[in-house]
Amino acid sequence: MNFFNVGKIVNTHGIRGEVRVMPTTDFVKERFAAGHRLYLDMKEEPLELTVERARQHKGFLLVKFAGYDNINDVLNFRDHELMVTEKDQQPLEDGQYYYRQIIGLTVKTLEGEELGTIKEIMAPGANDVWVVDRPDKADLLLPVIDDVVKKVDLENHQVLVELMEGLE
Repeated sequence: MNFFNVGKIVNTHGIRGEVRVMPTTDFVKERFAAGHRLYLDMKEEPLELTVERARQHKGFLLVKFAGYDNINDVLNFRDHELMVTEKDQQPLEDGQYYYRQIIGLTVKTLEGEELGTIKEIMAPGANDVWVVDRPDKADLLLPVIDDVVKKVDLENHQVLVELMEGLE
């Protein structure tokens, strides 16, 4: 079963079993809703947890899991990732993709020239930037805007782009 990170437990909070979570998902309300199932990344196998409640607190989420009612129950959760299964992932609107779907795609120009492979995604501001690993050249930074990214073809594992002046 494939798991995907949605947050990291950075500390405990109080004595009643709450943990402080740094979310790493765009779907915070859905992922941490009461009754939602999450998995804690443990060495042996993931531990299934059910969210009892969650609330915002100073840039973090305070999460209480059902059946874990005091600090001693959750002390060993610190510094572990919280995950969801692939089937629990939210469907995205057309034209939106999970990072895992984009990383590894081959980048080609509209003329058919292969530029390289997307190795990383940066999110510095208004739009994402795809980092393209090019053989024998410096990485190419592609802004994810309509003028540059013309087609994402997951079926053929490629992205078609039109390079604007100054990008290369």
